[in-house]
Amino acid sequence: MNISAPFISRPVATTLLAIAVLIAGLLGYWKLPVSSLPQVDFPTIQVSTRLPGANPQTMATLVTAPLERQLGQIPALTGMTSTSSFGLSQITLRFNLDRDIDGAAQDVQAAINAANSTLPKTLPYPPVFSKVNPANAPVLTIALTSDTIPIRDVSDLADTLVAQRLAEVTGVGRVTVGGGVKPAIRVQADIPRLASYGLGLDSVRTAIVAASTSGPKGSIDGARQSFTISANDQITTAAAYREIVIATKNGAPVRLKDVAEVVDGLEDNAVAATYQGKPAIVIDVLRQPGANTVETVTALRRALPHLQQAMPAGVLVHVVDDRTDTIKASIHEVQLTLALSVGLVVLVVLLFLRTWRATLIAGVALPLSLIATFAVMWAFGFSLDNLSLMALVIGAGFVVDDAIVMIENCARHIEEGASPLKAAYDGAREIGFTIVSLTASLIAVFIPLLFMSGLIGRVFREFAATLSIAVVVSMVISLTLTPMMCARLLKPHVSSKVSRIGHWAERANTRLIEGYRRSLLVVLRHQALTLLVTLGTLAATAGLYVVAPKGFLPEQDSGLITATLEAGQDVSFAELKRLDGAAIAAIESDPDVRSVVSVLGVGENIPTPNASRLSIVLQPFGERDARATDVIARLQEAVAPIAGVSVVFQPVQDLEITTRASRARYQYTLTDADAGELARSAAALVDRLQDEPALRNVGSDARSGGVQARVEIDRLEAGRLGVTVQAIADVLNDAYGQRQIATIYGQSNQYRVILEAAPGQQKDPDAIGRLYVAGADSVPVPLASVARITLEPAPLVVSNEEQFPATTISFDLAEGYALSDAVAAIERSEAEVDLPPTVVGAFSGDAAEFSESLAGQPWLVLAAIVTIYIVLGVLYESFIHPFTILSTLPSAGVGALIALKLFGLDLSIIALIGIILLMGIVKKNAIMMIDFALDAERERGLSPEDSIVEAAALRFRPIMMTTLAALLGALPLALATGPGAELRIPLGVAIIGGLLLSQLLTLYTTPVVYLAMERLRAALTRRPAPAAEPAE
Repeated sequence: MNISAPFISRPVATTLLAIAVLIAGLLGYWKLPVSSLPQVDFPTIQVSTRLPGANPQTMATLVTAPLERQLGQIPALTGMTSTSSFGLSQITLRFNLDRDIDGAAQDVQAAINAANSTLPKTLPYPPVFSKVNPANAPVLTIALTSDTIPIRDVSDLADTLVAQRLAEVTGVGRVTVGGGVKPAIRVQADIPRLASYGLGLDSVRTAIVAASTSGPKGSIDGARQSFTISANDQITTAAAYREIVIATKNGAPVRLKDVAEVVDGLEDNAVAATYQGKPAIVIDVLRQPGANTVETVTALRRALPHLQQAMPAGVLVHVVDDRTDTIKASIHEVQLTLALSVGLVVLVVLLFLRTWRATLIAGVALPLSLIATFAVMWAFGFSLDNLSLMALVIGAGFVVDDAIVMIENCARHIEEGASPLKAAYDGAREIGFTIVSLTASLIAVFIPLLFMSGLIGRVFREFAATLSIAVVVSMVISLTLTPMMCARLLKPHVSSKVSRIGHWAERANTRLIEGYRRSLLVVLRHQALTLLVTLGTLAATAGLYVVAPKGFLPEQDSGLITATLEAGQDVSFAELKRLDGAAIAAIESDPDVRSVVSVLGVGENIPTPNASRLSIVLQPFGERDARATDVIARLQEAVAPIAGVSVVFQPVQDLEITTRASRARYQYTLTDADAGELARSAAALVDRLQDEPALRNVGSDARSGGVQARVEIDRLEAGRLGVTVQAIADVLNDAYGQRQIATIYGQSNQYRVILEAAPGQQKDPDAIGRLYVAGADSVPVPLASVARITLEPAPLVVSNEEQFPATTISFDLAEGYALSDAVAAIERSEAEVDLPPTVVGAFSGDAAEFSESLAGQPWLVLAAIVTIYIVLGVLYESFIHPFTILSTLPSAGVGALIALKLFGLDLSIIALIGIILLMGIVKKNAIMMIDFALDAERERGLSPEDSIVEAAALRFRPIMMTTLAALLGALPLALATGPGAELRIPLGVAIIGGLLLSQLLTLYTTPVVYLAMERLRAALTRRPAPAAEPAE
């Protein structure tokens, strides 16, 4: 059966179909969304609750614990972590990857509703939740600054205008505002002044609550006219609040302005952000799943001038970071790499076949296969990203193989005297099954990649699918368009028209084939030794895999660095701002730094009040020579002289998997029901890990060095004076808790009225004793009369994992060490420290994904081998000869592992995928030999020796062509230097290293293994074994 015959005989129809495929591919290319990585839904939800004034222990017991009890019952929940800090509770819920995020969100809302009855009634806002995706970084970051307008008004503009307008742009999924909080009216009570009137803070709170309200008033429906009712019951300005009468003394009103300053301020004074050294509001924009990143940011940038025009005079809108700059640069680099790979592959065809006609056929088949792949990618909802384009770069070497095999076979028939049309028919008939076998066995390699588990499996699924699509499309084109073009374009060589270079190439090719044939005959006289070499490569592969340093994903230079600045645990907010400013000045002095944004205050990425988070935008790649790691080394030196702070820098990655905020990239979490035992164990393990050479930036999120002013109430004395414990708690909250006591309802937002002690009366713990609390008959009683104030250590944060106390140890890798070295160091140190059996340790975030992928790597390779064997066994109807083809795989593994070692690269996920892809490449050489040898045995009755020698010599040229095409296709990856090169280099190095060694070995080992398998088959079927020596 000749599948290609109808297409050879109908060139017009075949050409029109090819044009249709080309148009569909181009349309698909234009429609594909553009992003840095494939869209991966990682169902994670974060629940946040604020209770101003509450310390971490209070937040943990009153807010976090009741929520955890309800949230922990949600089905398909795979992990729950929580952080309770000053006034903020954050619970992160991770769900099974197959869980629908919208359904999970409904379950979360139901759990929050169920917990509402057990939460404090004083919560100013109910718990809120948001969907979080670690693979979905902000695509655009902007900052608002002003030299003339207070930052509280800028914050209000960001929340009510800018965020709303940006959220309306097509493709925008979520807009977050950082570094600012809502405007508020702050009532700053003068405690001694209040006491002189015989009043306390409770009097102020009660008067304010009673003086302003907003609600329905009803209507009047008269005989002929109806009226609605309104009143001036709501106070909306600080000036109006100043006039509130809080008491009457000696017949005279005591107004709020007599005992307090009433000012316009912010809800939280311990939050701030800066950009270019100025107070700022920072806005991050995230895209919708599946949206085109470049188009979304382009639309956002078009909206920014209109936003600037809508701003009051003096408010400036700055673009801080545009992630599409990096994405476009990286995609552009990969596209150039793809074009170079295509050119090199076509050059291989010209070099071996020595005719522009054959080169033209390959030059049409290869781009058409790749372009047609875009149509299928768009239909499957894929994106144009670094991984899918990298798959096409590798595919340039893969997909041309089918065309090369077809072209070479047709050209050989023409060289033997057949007409081009007959050569096309005969060549396609001979090689059709081989091409199907090549394609089927190659896709068999990708099947395990398509079914990889975990988040990494989801990320690389699109890579494997894209490569599979390209290979299938290539097979179809090679069986249809390519033989038709061979019939019409290939011509017999005319000696007078062949150039001098052509004659030289032809002689060199003939000598090379003859030299290979003679050397093969020599090797076949030493088959035992050759079989030992084959077994040696298998042992070497296993040994090198065991000792190879293994990593997760290569560290990328995305042009963005984050830094965590941490001061002393008892630092004041004012001192933290000063230290943060000093660090920013040192960082901005680096010539490769374009801008710095800093956010201070407890929030999503800052769990403690003694830290700030800095986002450092580097100069574009074309304007700097240093990589991000080099810049970090310089910045580390620049901030070292600043006393009292620790700064840890991290390059931002396209894919970051974190379960809680930490200073370093990797995390290891300890849990124990006994918080005290956990603290001691974590401290001991951190001390031990700091001595490990494989680790740096070792630290934990345990923060127990804060200072707490403890109010010890003398209950007996308080009872005698008529002072209740509730009254004491209320006055402390009124004075120091930024208590929200009233709400102002605006047209587009709601604003709070905050009660507190005057700023000058919040500087010293001794001021607590000078507060007054209502006693019997409402007589003010000094708090010092019923309580004693002591200072003691206190935690800055309380962390839980699965509702148990937890401490997370974070770390980075030291120069020259891989993640596998770090994992081994932690496991070794944990054993040396001899932790109590109740303390359980586990990796989290990136390190957890690495551990999971590391455990699955041998199974992934084994699954690929088994799948290949099954497919080959079905194709050849043989249990034996699939082993012949599989014998080529160890040499590829050895070559790849040696190449990675020579270039100082880890065996990362990317490199492992390169080794798996090698299986598909190197076995194609064996398939081409075995297919022809079996055909010669069955159809022509040749002996196994004669058939394999003839097949090896006959298929030497296409084997060399396909191998050289794959090698040159991978060469631009190995030599990559631009954005995203970190991902491409390990893949290219692994493929090139594996191809070089396997090509040298398998040309000789495959015939020897074939003969051994033939002898085994003969023995099993009780036939006479064939002769041992090949025919000369």
